[in-house]
Amino acid sequence: MPDRFCPRIALASASLLLLVAGCGTSQLAGIAASSGAVSITPSSTTVSSNGQVKLTALLPSGDPAPVHWTISAGENAPSLGQGHIDASGVYTPPGALSRNSILVHIQAHLDGNASAIATAAISVNPGFVQSLLPQNAALTAGAALEATAEIAEVNAGSVKWALSSSPSGNSAADTPATLGAIDRATCQHSIDQFTTCKVTYTAPALLPSSGFVYLTASVNGTSMTTPMKILLNNDGLNSSPSTNQAQQGGAIALGSSGGNDNDYDTYLDRSGNPYIADCCGGTLGALVEDTAHNQYILSNNHVLAESDQAVIGDTIDQPGLIDNGCVPLSHASSMLRPVGALKYFVPLASSRTNVDAALAAVVTGAVDHNGSILQFETPKSNNSSPLGSAPPMAGTGEALTAANLGAIELAKSSRTTGLTCSSVETVDLTVRIDYFKDCAETQPWYSKTYTGQIGIGGDHFSDAGDSGALVVDAANAQPVGLFFAGGTNGDGVGLSVANPISEVLQELGTEAGNRFSVVGTTTPHRVACIRYDDPSHSPPPVLPVSPTETERAQFVAETTGVLLINSETGILAVAPGKSLDNPGEAALIIYVDSSKPHPKVPLIFDGLRTQVIPTDASSIARNTAPATPPAMTGIHLSDSTLAAAETAVREYASGLMTDPAIFGLGVSQSHDSPSDAALLVLVDLNRDPHSMPATLAGFRVRYMRLHRFHVTQSKSAGSHSASSCSLKGLTPDGSVRPALNLPENEQPAD
Repeated sequence: MPDRFCPRIALASASLLLLVAGCGTSQLAGIAASSGAVSITPSSTTVSSNGQVKLTALLPSGDPAPVHWTISAGENAPSLGQGHIDASGVYTPPGALSRNSILVHIQAHLDGNASAIATAAISVNPGFVQSLLPQNAALTAGAALEATAEIAEVNAGSVKWALSSSPSGNSAADTPATLGAIDRATCQHSIDQFTTCKVTYTAPALLPSSGFVYLTASVNGTSMTTPMKILLNNDGLNSSPSTNQAQQGGAIALGSSGGNDNDYDTYLDRSGNPYIADCCGGTLGALVEDTAHNQYILSNNHVLAESDQAVIGDTIDQPGLIDNGCVPLSHASSMLRPVGALKYFVPLASSRTNVDAALAAVVTGAVDHNGSILQFETPKSNNSSPLGSAPPMAGTGEALTAANLGAIELAKSSRTTGLTCSSVETVDLTVRIDYFKDCAETQPWYSKTYTGQIGIGGDHFSDAGDSGALVVDAANAQPVGLFFAGGTNGDGVGLSVANPISEVLQELGTEAGNRFSVVGTTTPHRVACIRYDDPSHSPPPVLPVSPTETERAQFVAETTGVLLINSETGILAVAPGKSLDNPGEAALIIYVDSSKPHPKVPLIFDGLRTQVIPTDASSIARNTAPATPPAMTGIHLSDSTLAAAETAVREYASGLMTDPAIFGLGVSQSHDSPSDAALLVLVDLNRDPHSMPATLAGFRVRYMRLHRFHVTQSKSAGSHSASSCSLKGLTPDGSVRPALNLPENEQPAD
């Protein structure tokens, strides 16, 4: 996924300066809340600039009132606007504020009665523009890093920083000795930029064991949704994505921020003049060469070729525009450097292609000719220096098979999340990805269905900006895939998707009429495996089950379920439970004798999913049997079972995905019965499928609810991301794409 960035450069006005100077008093006191004929609920509320508020107009009877909505007054600078409200009463705050808190008054005008007006007061606090940077890091004892928070406030504001051993906040057991220290907090203010605050974090001088520390940021009571996750360790792992985002000198290592120099969106202001509204970028993943040893930078089509919109010969920058405030090379203030020129890309808008890949011819001397990738150095115990660069294995990569799927750990080094590691969650994945012509994802381009993809588990393995990263086997640095998309449920469950590397090289070869291979070393070496997700890879949280479902499971367990108990077959007891393959659904727990090999358990019993938990008779007698099945990482299936499940995916994927709520199907492992295969169905978090079968083709079906996969915006992006598009930015040097007219209420001031 290339990341999206809205520039911080704006045109300040006198009115903005006046409001910043006088931010102590309210201009809006004394406005009546209701005329009596109509009222608004809520009549007052507080919201972050990242959020939205739904207002409802009511008649005295309590029935909905037919009204039209307006913004009557607001304290924000006129150049930044007061936000907007739609016909249904949903208020969206401005993307940037001119002070620590602003008050906005919304009016509801009763249709047919001009004097019937109600007013609601909304207090808007600045939110965060993007996640804390870096999002994650690994540090040894005494090591330090700088963290950055950017808030949607112009020329004012500050961030409150805090440390905790828990992502949810302070713990009573937290002390500086266990958490480390934060100091040198500063904020940079400007009339033409968002407020940027920085702080230095230093790990404790003594680490008794590995563990996580969370750095949180808040402004005016609004906390960063996702804190920075810092792995403290004694394994010599000093790693930060800041390394991947920085501008490099000399011949660059790959895994770096980069992208097409033209990959920005232009909009028209009220005068019809174009300006740069936002920009994209991703990861320069690896170095490849053809049979004549010409070298190329490998990344995604949507990173180098702008999702089919680019032109062969376009300049490829390092770092990407997103790490240079959207200032392209054509501007004198640009800090970018050209490292390649777009040469080949596999077209996305074709049913005959199955990868998201492109190549840029290397500018002579700009890229390390050995193909080194940032932070791929073999880790050394007691090392206090940051991980260095090292090449992957040369060649065409390693295939995933039944023999290695259970144990393989996959690593990648990329722009946003840096060096991360995880396990295979699903293979032979059929998945639908939506592409857009613009960074803001407002102009749909093509909806592409891929087959045979690799799904990598964990919410912290990737995010926007990591697109194009080379995924390798952490044990030997063999290339495995090319990362290109991912999604999350916002609650710790996530999935990252990669094209198999052999197919990437093959389709690029077809496009170029040549053969390609990854440039690297011939000596296998270990890559640091840094897991920012729970290493136990616990199943998703158990969701509440309806009382009706719970009663049914209890009834089955006490009646027909008892008939399953037979010590000779290895079934020791039954009980009501909750499914992990489809959280929120009831299940029948079947306790099996752990000393007997593979007791035969039905997938469904009396209409309920079964959940298999190995134990022993004495544990059941003492009521100490486990409450859930054992957690398992990877995919542990025989060749024949894996092949049969892959056949089932090919048979059912197209039919299931006619349901708009379903966007993927692959082979995985069951959470209800970890020794069994499962077909993994990806479900849109915001939609319900027409049906959710518990089995297909004799396999268990497991459901994973996620936000639809993004290729540009962050996987964690909410419905209203803070944006500086309301600020007037850079003037483009020629129109790369046709400029768009913004809606009146979203236009920057002249």
